Amino acid sequence: MLPWTRAPRTPRARRRLVALLLAVAAFATPTATATAAAPTAATAPSRGWNDYSCKPSAAHPRPVVLVHGTFGNSIDNWLVLAPYLVGRGYCVYSLDYGQLPGVPFFNGLGPIDKSAGQLDTFVDRVLAATGAPKADIVGHSQGGMMPNYYLKFLGGAAKVNALIGLAPDNHGTTLLGLTNLLPYFPGAEDLLNTHTPGLADQMAGSPFITKLNAGGDTVPGVRYTVIATRYDEVVTPYRTQYLNGPNVRNVLLQDLCPVDLSEHVAIGTVDLIAYHEVANALDPAHATPTTCASVIG
Repeated sequence: MLPWTRAPRTPRARRRLVALLLAVAAFATPTATATAAAPTAATAPSRGWNDYSCKPSAAHPRPVVLVHGTFGNSIDNWLVLAPYLVGRGYCVYSLDYGQLPGVPFFNGLGPIDKSAGQLDTFVDRVLAATGAPKADIVGHSQGGMMPNYYLKFLGGAAKVNALIGLAPDNHGTTLLGLTNLLPYFPGAEDLLNTHTPGLADQMAGSPFITKLNAGGDTVPGVRYTVIATRYDEVVTPYRTQYLNGPNVRNVLLQDLCPVDLSEHVAIGTVDLIAYHEVANALDPAHATPTTCASVIG
């Protein structure tokens, strides 16, 4: 979702956030002109990440697909986690999805069902290159929720072993209730729906979220892990991130390390404690306890 780093707690701050949402929607129109091309997986740093000659090992037999969050991209969201996993022997890949015409660098703004189709194509490419029968997916925010659409509606369950979400908005979000203010701004909701559908889809109670969770949170055959932070100011309440169903593990970061103060952005982009728990979820047979000391291991 949105990379705000502090929860708006006053009426003035709430008005400013709504105004910023509208400014983003106004910018994200087909008439906007780009000054640079959006980054792609092919331009990601070459530290063993997005290496299509990589072959999974017996120790780590599945490639890992990283799915960025809203306003993220295949590079910036993963500057820490991708090398972290590569260093542990994984074949790691990341994609760009949800691009809007004329909007460079900031992805994940398009309709989420269409973004799931892009993920479908990308996973097929990774499996073809690596020869693996299944992949594991790690996603941040929208990137932890959107793959569930792929699993439930696009046949992804046959190609995915595990889905690990870092602060995923699995049941939508109210942004601390800010979305309830939209009716007071005539035209605001239509503007978001028209020009940034990826934002509108993530609102709690949206048609997309309703469809996504109809019939249960999960599908058979996939292992699910949700890693949340108590200090999430974007996906609120944070417990709405949790999934219900078999083969689900819901983890609160502060249960692992009480002094970890990571909020929504940090848990997905820099938090080595959260990343240690990601590594455990990728290889549960060799998991080790995740504690505050995991920042050095």
